[in-house]
Amino acid sequence: MDIAINKKLNFTLKTNNLILKKISFIDTFKGKWDIIENKENRYLKELRKIATIESVGSSTRIEGVKLTDKEIEKIIANVKIDKLKTRDEKEVVGYWETLDTVIDNYKNIDITENYIKQFHSILLKYSDKDTKYKGGYKQLSNKVVATYPDGTQKTIFNTTEPHLVDKEMSELVFWVNTTFKEEEIHPLIVIAVFIYEFLSIHPFQDGNGRLSRLLTTLLLLRQNYLFVQYVSFEKVIEDNKKEYYKALMEGQRDRNSEKEKLDNWVLYFLDSMTILIQRLEKKYEIYKDTTTYLNDRQKNIKELIIKYQPVKISDLVKYMPETSRNTIKKDLTYLRNENIVEVIGKNKGTFYLMKKDK
Repeated sequence: MDIAINKKLNFTLKTNNLILKKISFIDTFKGKWDIIENKENRYLKELRKIATIESVGSSTRIEGVKLTDKEIEKIIANVKIDKLKTRDEKEVVGYWETLDTVIDNYKNIDITENYIKQFHSILLKYSDKDTKYKGGYKQLSNKVVATYPDGTQKTIFNTTEPHLVDKEMSELVFWVNTTFKEEEIHPLIVIAVFIYEFLSIHPFQDGNGRLSRLLTTLLLLRQNYLFVQYVSFEKVIEDNKKEYYKALMEGQRDRNSEKEKLDNWVLYFLDSMTILIQRLEKKYEIYKDTTTYLNDRQKNIKELIIKYQPVKISDLVKYMPETSRNTIKKDLTYLRNENIVEVIGKNKGTFYLMKKDK
């Protein structure tokens, strides 16, 4: 497989230069973030919490789940396994548990077929219809199908036949571990290739798309791109689904031929990483500590504005039912006087949002 993959990475000089430029940007940010990561920073925990909810929501919605981030946050905050009734709820909790396992234990998780199968089992843990498929490679042919917001579906491409999955997955796992060890190909390119090949094989009967995104996070963390736990890669994909499927299809249309190239997919992956960084920089700037003293209630208001901005007073009243409207208004006045939030609109059309420099 290594020879076949290397041929798919035989890009033009122009493409190689573009890839190097994008990788340089990403790795420069990685170095800056490592400094932030090593400091005591009370906002990283909140950033991770928000990113987790966005990741669970985006990744499951890509596959057809209809729940909003707010609904998902409520489910995660008060998980009652015996109360999971709908398929959407079961898929959400399965994804959340798998993502949590990845982030908490990535240092001790090797890239092996056994671990990949274990993650698949956790992912589909609560899905009754998938009981016989959990943790085992597919027995029937399947396809990559895109689900669009209006509910329509479109076949993107056909995948590896079941009788070839064992061989191809074994070769892929061997290739990624060997290539990481040899360090001749940049790890970001290795990760992009692994995800493309995984999706092309589509080794499981169901859950391949969700598992591919979880494996992306695992691989990035394993290669010390630790900032990915504080911003949602899945959200970037959800916001750019058309480009995501297009990049896959452009490689797949020449699958298993001499013409198969991964240039568009690698560029898409690196562009997604760039968007990820831009979003994290913006969120971190907003979350950065200030010298202003805020009590717990005011901190809560600030965090709600960051998450849902722009918001009205009525929104905050709904999110903080234990706090009176007058108290919230006084806190908003304080936050505005301290130059933390700004106001747009008047009277009933008044909205609050974070100052851009906060």
